[in-house]
Amino acid sequence: MINNAAGDSADVVVIGGGVMGCSVAMHLAALAGSGTRIVVVERDPSYRDCATARSAGGVRQQFSTPECIAMSQATVAYVRGLAGQNPPPPRGEGSGVGGLPTQVVREDPHPRPLPARGKGDVAQPIGPFAFREQGYLLLASAAGAATLTENAELQRRHGADTVLIAPADLTARFPWIDAVGVAAGSFGASGEGWLDPALLLQHLRSEARALGVTFRAGAVTGIEREGRRIAAVRLADGTRIATAHLVDCAGAAAGAVARLAGVELPVEPRKRFIFVFDCRDGPPGLAAAPLVVDPSGVWFRPEGYQFICGVSPASDADEPDPEDLGDVDYDLFQDKIWPVLAARVPAFEAVKLTGAWAGHYDFNTLDQNAVIGPHDEVANLHFCAGFSGHGLQHAIAAGRAVAEQIVSGRLDTLDLARLGYDRIRRRQPLIERNVI
Repeated sequence: MINNAAGDSADVVVIGGGVMGCSVAMHLAALAGSGTRIVVVERDPSYRDCATARSAGGVRQQFSTPECIAMSQATVAYVRGLAGQNPPPPRGEGSGVGGLPTQVVREDPHPRPLPARGKGDVAQPIGPFAFREQGYLLLASAAGAATLTENAELQRRHGADTVLIAPADLTARFPWIDAVGVAAGSFGASGEGWLDPALLLQHLRSEARALGVTFRAGAVTGIEREGRRIAAVRLADGTRIATAHLVDCAGAAAGAVARLAGVELPVEPRKRFIFVFDCRDGPPGLAAAPLVVDPSGVWFRPEGYQFICGVSPASDADEPDPEDLGDVDYDLFQDKIWPVLAARVPAFEAVKLTGAWAGHYDFNTLDQNAVIGPHDEVANLHFCAGFSGHGLQHAIAAGRAVAEQIVSGRLDTLDLARLGYDRIRRRQPLIERNVI
C-alpha cells in the first residue's frame, strides 16, 4: 500500500459505485484501517440505470458451483446478523472468519423434512433490507431432472437447505401449481428469497463512507500503465488520480474498463426485462409463493398479489440493444412469458400487465461466473465483475475477498481461487449452470 493523502491520489481506486464497488470499499476500509485513501468513482451517482437499482433482489443457494453457494450463504449470514438473529449453523463445519460461512463438504445423511407453511402465510421481512425468506422453487422436465438432482445434492453437501420434491408432492405443497411436464423440483426451504436492492446499496455505501471512503462522480476514460502496473486513472473532466491499486467493479461496463488498461475481460452488457402483473383473484397461498423457475426458464415471484416475472437468458439468443434501457420488449411477455405462466399457474390465465423495466447483467461470455481477484500479470489490477445476474447476492463475500487480496495478498475467509483471472487467460471455464 501507499499513503498519498494529498492531491489526486489514492491507495485504491474502485471503478463502479454499485453494490459490488461499495462492498469492496467497505471491506477494504475495515481491513486496511485509517490512513488508507480509498476512492470510489461512479459515473452515475443517481444510480438510475445501474444494475443494482434494477435488480430483482434474489438471494438463493441453488447454484451449480460451491463458490456461488458459499457467497450466497455469506449474504444470508450478513442479513441475519444485522437483524440480530442467530441462524442455525450450516450443516458440517460451522462458520468461518468474520461470520462468513466456510465451505461445507460433508454430506448430511439425515435430510430435514420440508417445513409446513399455512396456505396464506407470507414470510415476514427480515432485517434492514426487507429480506423475504420465501425460497426458490426450481422445476425440471424429464430432460433436466438428472441435472437438477445432481445440483441439489451438491448444494446439500455445501450446507444449503435444498429439498427435492416429486411432482405429486409438488402439487400438495403448492396447490396453485400445475405440475404437467414437471419431473422434479428443488426448493430452498430456508436461506433463500429476495431483498430490497436499493436498501442494500444504501447500507453498504453508508458503511463505506463512515469508514472514510470517498465517493466521486465521474466517468473513467483512461487508465495509465507503467509496464505491468497500473499508475493512474483519468476521468472525463480531465482529473488524473494516481493509485497503487485499481479495482474494476464496473458491472456491465467492466469489460470496456479492462480494455482501457490493455487487458481482456470477457464481460459485456446483457439486457434483461422484468415485467409486473396483477392477479387479484389468485388462490390462497399464491402470495406466499417462492420464486418459481419453470423448466422453460420463465420465472415469477409475488409482491403481495402483484407479481414480477422474466425469463432466463438463452445463450444462443439474439441480444436486444443493451444501451437503451427505456426500450422494453413487451412482446416478450405476451408471446413467450405469459403463455408459460398461464399453463403453470392456472390463476395466471387472467392477469393485467401493470409495468416493466429493463436492466443489465454483467455477462461473462466464457462461463457465466464471476471474476474475483487480481490480474495474473498486472498485479495491482483487480476484478470483481462478470456475475452474470447473481452479483447482488454475492456482493458481501466477493467484496471481502477482493479486500483481503489487496491487504494481505491472500484469501482468508472463503476459498474463491477458482474464480480468479487465470482461468480467463487459460480459456478454462468454470461453468455456472444455474443462471436465472
